[in-house]
Amino acid sequence: MAYQEFLAGLDEHLAATLLPIFRESVAEGENGVLIRGLGTHSEQAVVDEHVPFGEVRIANHG
Repeated sequence: MAYQEFLAGLDEHLAATLLPIFRESVAEGENGVLIRGLGTHSEQAVVDEHVPFGEVRIANHG
């Protein structure tokens, strides 16, 4: 699954920070995860209705 691959590529602290949102997405089984601010130390992950379930998208800056 894309979620496991994505989280495996992050450092342990960041993966642990974002993990609850991935779990929420899996529990709901309807929408994917959108990540904003990746690499800025102010990352934010949300379950987003515009992202298909099982996918991770990174929001573009600007």
